Amino acid sequence: MSTFHGTTELGPATAKRQVYSPLETYWNAFQEWRKRQRLRATLCDLSDRELMDIGTTRGEIDYIASNRSIDPRGVRSSHPMNV
Repeated sequence: MSTFHGTTELGPATAKRQVYSPLETYWNAFQEWRKRQRLRATLCDLSDRELMDIGTTRGEIDYIASNRSIDPRGVRSSHPMNV
């Protein structure tokens, strides 16, 4: 026979189990697509001067909208002739 001394307090579980269904995956992808579309529309509504002020061009809008986590200023080529 075993004797237990002391108590162990069990509280509510704080970690939620993550279960992803295919529907949730598609929904999240759809939401990301909508965010990209809104960003693209917002940038297209800016004037060329406003785009120049934020350091981008019309030709970079699609790239920026598709790669929101990448700073486009770091992507530009640093060719020695352009210095």
